[in-house]
Amino acid sequence: MPQNMGSLDRILRTLAAFVVGVLYATGTLGGTTALVLGVGAVAFLLTSFVGTCPVYLPMGLSTRHEQRS
Repeated sequence: MPQNMGSLDRILRTLAAFVVGVLYATGTLGGTTALVLGVGAVAFLLTSFVGTCPVYLPMGLSTRHEQRS
């Protein structure tokens, strides 16, 4: 799959996942909310690491700037 996520998109997703992790660790999140946000945080980390967002593909979206040669 081609990469379709820019640097800012990847950084923001990683920060959002980190915030969810901190909120869970401090006991602010719990129960179903923690589970749902935790799954989302893991998805954000995976897509940030790979650089491809599967949700963007069917819509033809890309936040990645093409390199000029």
